[in-house]
Amino acid sequence: MRTRLVIVFLVPLVALMLSLGGAAGWSAARSIQQGFYASQLADLGYFVTSARQGLLSANTTVFEGEASRYQEVYGIEVAVFDLSGAVWASSSGAAPLLTPDQTEKVGLALSGRRAETPVPAFPWSLADTALVEPVFDDGAVIGAVLIAADADAPRTEIAQQTAIFVVVAVTAIGLGVLLVFLLARWVLSPVRRLDEAMVAIEHGAMDARVAEDTGPPELRRMTRVFNGMAGEIERVVARQQEFALNASHELRNPLNALLLRVEHLATGLGPEWDHDVEETREEGRRMTRILETLLSIARTGRADSPFSAVDLAVLVARRVDAWRDVAAQRDVVFRIAGEAAVMSVTDRTIVESALDAVIDNAVKFSPPGGVIELGARHEAGACTITVRDHGPGLGDDQVSSATDRFWRSDSSEEVPGSGLGLAIATDLMASVEGEIVLAPAHGGGLVVTLVVRDGGAG
Repeated sequence: MRTRLVIVFLVPLVALMLSLGGAAGWSAARSIQQGFYASQLADLGYFVTSARQGLLSANTTVFEGEASRYQEVYGIEVAVFDLSGAVWASSSGAAPLLTPDQTEKVGLALSGRRAETPVPAFPWSLADTALVEPVFDDGAVIGAVLIAADADAPRTEIAQQTAIFVVVAVTAIGLGVLLVFLLARWVLSPVRRLDEAMVAIEHGAMDARVAEDTGPPELRRMTRVFNGMAGEIERVVARQQEFALNASHELRNPLNALLLRVEHLATGLGPEWDHDVEETREEGRRMTRILETLLSIARTGRADSPFSAVDLAVLVARRVDAWRDVAAQRDVVFRIAGEAAVMSVTDRTIVESALDAVIDNAVKFSPPGGVIELGARHEAGACTITVRDHGPGLGDDQVSSATDRFWRSDSSEEVPGSGLGLAIATDLMASVEGEIVLAPAHGGGLVVTLVVRDGGAG
């Protein structure tokens, strides 16, 4: 954003300075040119008068003295030609070497044509000048005067003026750039602080706020709104943490009491109940782990995931055993396929909880007598657990919405539920850098794939 703001201010400023500097430089160069040409024409008029007197008196002494002194001072050569085109007198005392252009101008002057003012050229292409003026006496041409001057002096002066304008323009642009950067920094400093505060809140610093007394008035209002929003978010998160902490703490007592009753009841049961009792104990221990996870989230805002080596095939088999009686009430059976052993380094509790949410969803939507197929497999760079039911399934346009909270398809209105199962499973897998993938099954139903990456890293 700062780059765009700097460009918006800087480009017009640079264009304005270049335009003004260029116009000023061009005007100064033209002024120097015109002054140079005007000076030559004035000097030419003086020497025409002097040459007329010399030609009429047939005496070159006065003219040559003045012309010699003029060339000595200004470095400009002056010569007088008679009607034959021969040099009558010159500032150097010798016949000058004429260029074809100068020879042509002398011929035109001897024919009575007066000198024309040179046309201004581009400052960088200023050429040497040769002005020729006819000498008249009673309307008759009696000679011609030539002034030949090089343009080194005006070119040097133009170069100096250009250098001055360049330095001024560069300095002004530099100051403008500095001013624009300072202005952009002042305007965007509240935005930068807002960004830093949002990053801090994202990383758990819920008390991050932004000072409201700097920056433009428009951004100060946005800062106040942000601080109010951040305060409300902090209060909501605090209430959520308190609720999770209280709920988790309050659930531990009845859970412990329930486990104690299970142990008491187990003493009066025969050996044939040992398997069921052990399964009940395992479910109780699993619920204890879930409560500990909730307590950790309530205290620190995140779960301390205990990553360990987990055989996903064994995990699937155990969850199937836990759900078998529930599924049997709906006349639904499980079928385990896939590989016999699928080892992964992950959080067992998180994966179990996500798989429970997916199985619960599959049981609810499976028709009586239906089959739910489960299996764990190795895939490229990850391990997967697939759950395939034979229920109504979802269309391609519904799959992307199925993991949204409280979303339910039109065909599932009669099925009890809140639309949170797949959303919770998605959040759980995301907490260990995994994911949930949904796809319509061939022949009907839905395939839900839990992607488990080792160590919670992609």
